[in-house]
Amino acid sequence: MVKDNKSLHIFPEVGSPFFWSLCAAKEVGNSLMKLEEKNLKFVEEVVKTQVVKGAPPWATPHKKRYALETFSLLDFSKKSSASHAPVLIVPPFAGHSSTIADFHHSQSLVETLLQEGLTRVFCLEWHSATPEMKDYTLDVYLAQLHVAISDLKEKVHLVGLCQGGWLISLYAARFPEHVASLVIAGSPIDTQAGSGVIKEYVNTLDIKFYEDLVASGGGLLKGAYMLDGFKSMHPEEHYVDKYIELYEHIDDPDYVTRTENFERWYEYTLNLPGRWYLQVVRELFKENKFARGEFEALGMPVRPASIVCPTYLLAGARDDITPQEQVFEAKNLFGTPKDKIVTDLAAGGHIGLFMGHGALTQNWPKIAAWLKAL
Repeated sequence: MVKDNKSLHIFPEVGSPFFWSLCAAKEVGNSLMKLEEKNLKFVEEVVKTQVVKGAPPWATPHKKRYALETFSLLDFSKKSSASHAPVLIVPPFAGHSSTIADFHHSQSLVETLLQEGLTRVFCLEWHSATPEMKDYTLDVYLAQLHVAISDLKEKVHLVGLCQGGWLISLYAARFPEHVASLVIAGSPIDTQAGSGVIKEYVNTLDIKFYEDLVASGGGLLKGAYMLDGFKSMHPEEHYVDKYIELYEHIDDPDYVTRTENFERWYEYTLNLPGRWYLQVVRELFKENKFARGEFEALGMPVRPASIVCPTYLLAGARDDITPQEQVFEAKNLFGTPKDKIVTDLAAGGHIGLFMGHGALTQNWPKIAAWLKAL
């Protein structure tokens, strides 16, 4: 039997409003699923960035000339008729990989120097110290650096990044006849000038603290200890902020890739010889012997006044690891004539001096031009 129209309306109208709550539930379900997907991507990415999977790669093609105990000599040179002296980059030996000098395509000091016409470019790749190397001193590192420089058969432009800057300064004071020029970037030449967190730590903590660190590492300073120390200088950045940034950009493939590359570099650590480390802390930082003209290397006194080659000093305006005063004081300590010393202040912080877009596009091209003109 057919019902009349009234019988069709014994229930409420079943238009769209009737399903709003169901649609809302469905949308909430979809949102929760998307949120869960985002959370899973985030967790997977954190694992990727925190689990070390071997040494970070070099970005630019090169040949390994040879390996000594403390480092390998890498050759990035291009075939060219250029007659400039070889450029040797000395990265920091401070717990991280030397690939800071060649981090990533378009984010590489090596690449920048090559693009600016310096076609004879070499770089050291520091090796992690083994237990057999625990008693190595600065003399061992200077002696092996001398081997590499001597093998280049002519005066060399030395480019020192952070710790590499004071190492090449010691070398230039000991072997001035082998050095065409110095480029010192973010390097503490006068470790007691200005302020800075490392100066504060060194002056506050007794040497026994550093001796205990070495003892706990079996005679080595473990790179993991140095990494924890660097992170403790900016705990919010390393333990909170970077994860918030990653979460917010988890759907941006370029951002995620850049994060993966940086974290792979940052989390991969090298061990340092304990005796070398304690010598550096005591004699170069606490006692500031090089700046005071009281340091000895390879049996001879090495004084800043013995350095007479052209020198380029690069510091970061926001560098609290090596404040600009510690870099620029070299102008008053070196024997180089004042008109042969250039001072340059980059806008960023410490690591940005070596791999930051601003420094690589604004400061290092000027340095390359300066080197070519010598």
